[in-house]
Amino acid sequence: MKIVKDKIEIADLKDMTKRMYENLVKAVVDIEKEIMAVDAEMHVDLEQLLIEKENCEPKNLWGINIHPDFSGEKFVEFDSMINLKPGLGNRTRGIDDVKIRNKIIKTVAKLVK
Repeated sequence: MKIVKDKIEIADLKDMTKRMYENLVKAVVDIEKEIMAVDAEMHVDLEQLLIEKENCEPKNLWGINIHPDFSGEKFVEFDSMINLKPGLGNRTRGIDDVKIRNKIIKTVAKLVK
């Protein structure tokens, strides 16, 4: 598991996919701090890492899958059990709020080079 605060190379993400099943890298993005954690089998592990190491608030943490072999809309997939946040109005594994999705896309674009 790795916390990304500055930048991560696409090549590094591609290396991480070799340990996963479907050529993807699981990531959790903090939409307020604009950081993310990557490279674990489960989003919840990345969520816990950010809470413990970066004092992130769970309400700001959203799970995604990064597909480094793709670009555009297929690069980021919004699908994670940690996204089930009925108290915040998100009742699916996806992310219903367009503003949150856009913040995630902006953060990923800033961090992945």
